Amino acid sequence: MSRRLLSGVAAATVAVLVVGLLVVATHGRGSRLRAAGPSERPSFVSLPADPVTDAPSTTDPEATSRPSIALPAPDGGGASAPGASTGPLASPGPVTTTPPPRPLSEPNRAVPRGAPAPDAGSGAVWPGDFPDPFVTRSGTTYYAFGTQSGLTQVQTLTSTDLHTWKAGQDALPRLPSWAQFGYVWGPSVLARSAGYVLYYATRVEANGRQCLSRAVSVLPQGPYVDTSNGPFICQLDRGGSIDPSPFVDADGTAWLLWKSEGTLDGEPTRIWSARLAPDGQSLASAPTELLQTAEPWEQPIIERPSMVRTPDGHHVMFYAGNRWQTSSYAMGWASCAGPSGPCARGASGPVLSSFGSVAGPGSAQEFTDLTGAWHVAYCAWTAPEVGYPRGARRLHLAALSFSGGRPVISP
Repeated sequence: MSRRLLSGVAAATVAVLVVGLLVVATHGRGSRLRAAGPSERPSFVSLPADPVTDAPSTTDPEATSRPSIALPAPDGGGASAPGASTGPLASPGPVTTTPPPRPLSEPNRAVPRGAPAPDAGSGAVWPGDFPDPFVTRSGTTYYAFGTQSGLTQVQTLTSTDLHTWKAGQDALPRLPSWAQFGYVWGPSVLARSAGYVLYYATRVEANGRQCLSRAVSVLPQGPYVDTSNGPFICQLDRGGSIDPSPFVDADGTAWLLWKSEGTLDGEPTRIWSARLAPDGQSLASAPTELLQTAEPWEQPIIERPSMVRTPDGHHVMFYAGNRWQTSSYAMGWASCAGPSGPCARGASGPVLSSFGSVAGPGSAQEFTDLTGAWHVAYCAWTAPEVGYPRGARRLHLAALSFSGGRPVISP
């Protein structure tokens, strides 16, 4: 065979090998994308070994960093206890993952809405838009956290007297790689011995669902850092998970409450709780359902749960009902046997609804001041500017007391 012919054969062989390597590499990348895509629907949560729902493919090299969750049945029955053998467990209810539409619930947070409308004497303690507030105290300083606005992903305010507030820096300046910018809301903070844990809801870029994540900081105001490879909690077969809220019981055990989104197939919105590990960064028990949409005034949504243990030992859970962008949004409450339930509504109607120029009060979170007195932080529109872009969901504070286990809110 001639030298020229040998050179030609060698060149053709190299070309074939290069093309083959490219095909293999492309196929590998495609497999990873498909494994993380919505068709696989992995449900994310940090939980001890337990039966799973929608387990990620065992061929996915990142599957070990994204374990799944065993969901309770619709009647509130719990999943198998931690430590049980692993394996697939069919989740009850609809399997379609399409959540209900959320009109105006996801405005482009990267674009500021401009100056807020006049407050018109509603009693708000902050003039700007500050949805889904959470207030906690460290020493003599109160820290408030709110849903994303503009380029600020987690808004912060500080006060020493609960009357005068000052805007702070973004508590979460950077999202993890799997989250989509522009969709951060419902932040809450839990103090732990090693620092603070920030829980928040965000959108998973791979599938467009709303899920929960957590970040840590040594300071209450942040900045918080989230190094996760996937969501902390994400009930994909229930439309997603939002509105995290921590609660510390009398024995010091920390719990997390949240809401599942529901689906267009008839899966209602539900409120859940689970015990947290001591560091607050993983779940130490399977979730338990506490409540689901039922009363006429709540339709079609209940959300933003929070829990408090009253001075006389009762467990009271607050939640919001109806559509947040309307004046029909309001606050309800339930009496619970404990953080894992069972819970029963304390009244057939809301405990706080629109009054005066305060429209659609909701997203309540409780806290105590330096004297031990209870307060509730919530957001509300100022009538008649209800809804974006004209209105703003302003931060309000109200005194909170209890009578025979029943809450009394005094705006």
